[in-house]
Amino acid sequence: MSNLSIVDILVIAAYFVLLAAIAYWAARREKNVSADFFLASRDVGWLAVGASLFASNIGSEHLVGLAGTGAASGLAVGHFEWLASFILLLLGWLFVPFYLRSGVYTMPEFLERRYNPASRAYFTWVSIIGYVLTKISVTLFAGGVVMRAVTGFDFWTSAAILIVITGLYTIFGGLRAVIYTEVMQAVVLIAGSVTLMFIGLHAVGGWSGLHARVPPDFFSMWKPMHHKDFPWTGIVFGAPILGIWYWCTDQHIVQRVLAARNVKEARRGTIFAGYLKILPVFIFVLPGIIAAALYQDVRSGSTDSAYPILVTRLLPIGFKGLVLAGMLAALMSSLASAFNSCSTLLTWDVYRKWRPNATEARLVFVGRVTTVILVGLGLLWIPFMKFVSPQLYIYLQSVQAYIAPPIAACFLLGILSPRLNGRGALAALWTGFVLGFARLLLELGKAKLTSGSAWFWFADINFLHFAALLFVLCSLILIVVSMLTPPPAVERVADLTLQTVAPSEIIAVSPPERRIEIGLSVLLAATIAALWIVFR
Repeated sequence: MSNLSIVDILVIAAYFVLLAAIAYWAARREKNVSADFFLASRDVGWLAVGASLFASNIGSEHLVGLAGTGAASGLAVGHFEWLASFILLLLGWLFVPFYLRSGVYTMPEFLERRYNPASRAYFTWVSIIGYVLTKISVTLFAGGVVMRAVTGFDFWTSAAILIVITGLYTIFGGLRAVIYTEVMQAVVLIAGSVTLMFIGLHAVGGWSGLHARVPPDFFSMWKPMHHKDFPWTGIVFGAPILGIWYWCTDQHIVQRVLAARNVKEARRGTIFAGYLKILPVFIFVLPGIIAAALYQDVRSGSTDSAYPILVTRLLPIGFKGLVLAGMLAALMSSLASAFNSCSTLLTWDVYRKWRPNATEARLVFVGRVTTVILVGLGLLWIPFMKFVSPQLYIYLQSVQAYIAPPIAACFLLGILSPRLNGRGALAALWTGFVLGFARLLLELGKAKLTSGSAWFWFADINFLHFAALLFVLCSLILIVVSMLTPPPAVERVADLTLQTVAPSEIIAVSPPERRIEIGLSVLLAATIAALWIVFR
């Protein structure tokens, strides 16, 4: 705290006061029923849906990773952000109507409705383990670092403060508290990051000054096919697969649209979030490039510190507090989302399967207890973080990327075709899991593999190319196994596929509203296309 002025401290304090007030308001409105605790009574409007989608997505990887990669290689990493705008349109136009029609609480529950209980169990445990090992632990680690910088407390105390504060409003307010605090956190995050971007551009001499200080290819987003990290073929064919898995099937994202008032509000929320996803390239990646232009130590290898370096060295009194509050907002919204989604999965897909006759009050109680358990696991995990290398965190997160293609295939093709069945889904899911796990093991031991061998190629192929190939393979397995086995019962696919629902019911809005949504969607797509042309 000695590095901050009294003005900065007051700005950060104001953020926490406002956060507490919104969480208290949401907790007061929360009813002792599962629909309110887990889905905010399915009464959330488009503005809150969109802001929550954006805020729950922004986490430590954006604050550190995007700026760091921007400092090292330029704007190309921003492809994932702009592609997300298209995937959010896919979520709103294709997936949302079926999710809301089914009345499900979780994504594994939808997979059971469409296929069978075994596919639900697979997806439930893959998601829970992934949340605990990656989202919660990585966000805690980054949060402890940020809180230490802000408060001056040691890392463990800082992480504990973060997890307790976030856990409290998640426990007592449920999804309603999470969503409405995320609206405020999105505003604070965007305001702080935009401020940092403009001050950074001014310091570097504007756009022309920035161009003069960094390599020209930093502003070229489309890289050759043999590029190590962002080949254009991987961006076009592989990145959308990971995007479908993350934006259209991951519980901690889709839970926001499940809480929407109706299809119209959910779809407009996804369109709004699509527009917000234009921003990270400019408010996270671009500041990383600015840091590389301004500071020799960033250019020399401290790229992961690009964003914090800008904050600590460049910002004047008052603005530093605003941006630090934005960093805390990003970390807390990501952590709260992980807590609430994991609690929902444990309650709805594990406990309720075990106790199908549980009362509403009991389900809410279990939801709160599981959140407390997750908070406790997070606190217990803190002392062991020092034994885990940062590289292992990268590998743990890559596991999710490797298992994403079969999940994306089952959801996407399952909605498109009523002929696909549970046996095909399980074959695709387990094939993808085995191949993804094999890839992880071989990647860990790549140094011991013979260069030029098939095993080395399998371990070394760009992960985006791997995702595209695995998606094609899993799709073929899903289709072939389904065709060789009996079709699903008619009642299982009723109302859950394009061929069993009338187009007017999928759109679910009147013609004037439809024109507004189509117009906004086309404008969003055209904006992204124009940006890709400008930064080609």
